[in-house]
Amino acid sequence: MNSLNDTIVALCSGQIKSAISVIRISGSDAFTLVDEIFTNKKEKQHQHVYYGFIKDIDEIIDEVIVTYYKAPHSFTAEDMVEISCHGNMYLVSRIIELLISKGARMAENGEFSKRAFLFNRIDLVTAEAINDLVNATSLQSAKLAMSALKGQTSNYVENLASNLLDVLTTIEVNIDYPEYDDVEQLRYDNVLPKINDFLDNLQQVINDTKKGQIIKDGIDTVIIGRPNVGKSSLLNALLNEDKAIVTDIAGTTRDIVEGKINLNGLTLNLLDTAGIHDSSDLIEQIGIKKSLESLQKASLVICVFDGSEPLTKDDYDILEKTKNYQRILVINKCDQKVCFSLKDAVLVSSINKDIKNLEDKIKEIFKDYQYNNEPLLFNTRQLGLLNKAKNHLIEAKNQALNGQVIDLISIDLKEAYNCIMEILGKGNQEDLLNNIFSKFCLGK
Repeated sequence: MNSLNDTIVALCSGQIKSAISVIRISGSDAFTLVDEIFTNKKEKQHQHVYYGFIKDIDEIIDEVIVTYYKAPHSFTAEDMVEISCHGNMYLVSRIIELLISKGARMAENGEFSKRAFLFNRIDLVTAEAINDLVNATSLQSAKLAMSALKGQTSNYVENLASNLLDVLTTIEVNIDYPEYDDVEQLRYDNVLPKINDFLDNLQQVINDTKKGQIIKDGIDTVIIGRPNVGKSSLLNALLNEDKAIVTDIAGTTRDIVEGKINLNGLTLNLLDTAGIHDSSDLIEQIGIKKSLESLQKASLVICVFDGSEPLTKDDYDILEKTKNYQRILVINKCDQKVCFSLKDAVLVSSINKDIKNLEDKIKEIFKDYQYNNEPLLFNTRQLGLLNKAKNHLIEAKNQALNGQVIDLISIDLKEAYNCIMEILGKGNQEDLLNNIFSKFCLGK
């Protein structure tokens, strides 16, 4: 079983051929292990860089630059060393194998960040931001991750928890020290406004978190319509590449085709789906089923209709199926005579890549989803905990309305507080932490 006492090693730069690669070593034996294979024998100082060679007995493996970081002033809060070597993966592997032979072990995915968290160097929001910054697909999502990395988001959560703690503290003092004259006497008529105010605040945080998710992960966008209305041509036009196969044969697309674009700073995760219609073809039926399932996860639905033909029963079915979704109605083939109109629909000619009306409509809908440097939470785990806290607060409110004793109301308020603190990783949740850090890349 792996231990925090182990000294770990991994490549922390990309696993590609490059001019320079960086190997990271962390743990109590980091300095000793590196010194066994490093030719520069000077006494090592914190944040100093040393030149020399990595040797295996008498064989020189590579010319390197080595930087030393003494605990607790390193990323992991342990003794840590970074070896900058030539970016040849064979040489990198030789150096890592040599360090393992001296007593280090290969780090797990995200283990450096996990150690930084466990040694209180960073909190869980900051740790998640590291991974988000590495995987950012737009300037907006990178800025959001950087805000969290600088601690702005953590301060935001701590302030939220502090406001709830003020209410809890007042309740606890009333329960434990009712005889104190200078303590605000807490009654139902002043508990309720405090809970309501916090609920309003929390709901705004939840709404902002949903915004943060879209900035970070992009807008899951499904292109839907009956066969041969131009869905694949529209996908290709949006992507500005021929990713989906386009023919005049209805039903060419039988599975989900995916792509990503960056539109006005936001990422659109595009899905081109199989045409929705009544079909006896088994393979088509599977594709249609997948198309309908993809709707459940969509933040935006683009419904495409063939403007050169009158609306069909399948078109009307699609309008009915998507009426409760955030959607854009698109009349395609506007380069031909358009046979009908739909309220608020946009006209495009995907085959001619004339899709500006659609792009402008998307920008208009999501104009408020721009990152303005405000601290935001941004992932499903954080949103789940906020909603859990909200449910506890609603229960506390209902208990107050029903005249329940203050002691019982305080239980749900405490649970809400714990949920908010859990966002920062406060508490013992080993399985959760293992799951979170396993999604990091090796060397982080």
